[in-house]
Amino acid sequence: MSPLPATIPAIVRTRVRAAVRRPARRTPEEDEARTLLLRLCSLLLQYPDTELAAARPVLTATVDALPASPAATHLAAFTAWFTGQEQEALERHYVAMFDLRRRSSLYLTYYLHGDTRRRGMALLTLNQRYRAAGWDIDGSELPDHLPVVLEFAALAGPGRGEAPLRQHRRGLELIHRALTDADSPYRHVLAALCALLPPPTEADRAAVDRLVTEGPPNEEVGLTPYGDGEFAPPGTFVPPTPAPPTRVPPAPTSRTEGPR
Repeated sequence: MSPLPATIPAIVRTRVRAAVRRPARRTPEEDEARTLLLRLCSLLLQYPDTELAAARPVLTATVDALPASPAATHLAAFTAWFTGQEQEALERHYVAMFDLRRRSSLYLTYYLHGDTRRRGMALLTLNQRYRAAGWDIDGSELPDHLPVVLEFAALAGPGRGEAPLRQHRRGLELIHRALTDADSPYRHVLAALCALLPPPTEADRAAVDRLVTEGPPNEEVGLTPYGDGEFAPPGTFVPPTPAPPTRVPPAPTSRTEGPR
């Protein structure tokens, strides 16, 4: 593109350049593919229980049918690994990556606010955003859990739906970096997601570097779901806070030993 004449006022020149850089409006087919990509990322980042493991052939076929894109390439690399693993191995790997490491936790507000009172407010604000859009989560997960945020993005669309993803861009970058350092195939799912978002700025990269070194903010009050202590590097064991039981087991009848 030839340079703009110097006689054009600066504000006009700036607006012309902004218009040139503005991405073209997506077609309905492209919007549909984007929604499907977000839903796939949400599903593939959930715990690989029996139901999800049984759906692997369908998930793989869906990914293979996606239009060619960097995000689709990354998801294809992930599903190739995902379908070839025993379910028990998948479960162990998922727990090791997302439950025992702070740096690759899937709870996004942790990276922005750490274990502080501000995180509780951020969770409340996020839940209010969902309700304002007519979506009420069932409460089985916190509203900042990445699969939940991704499902909302798919339901509500690129504007308000993807706003939480853009707000937590630095946290997503840190998760991707941690998974890459750990050589986890889940890095491909984060790479697919990041490919759908605006690229990180230099300020974003600098902030991620600080998070790697210093960790998120911390104080001894507020929501602390990931235990106390310093920001653990990849490979460091960080015991999670035990979760309450999801169901009450039946009382033993013929055995004197209680349920394990």
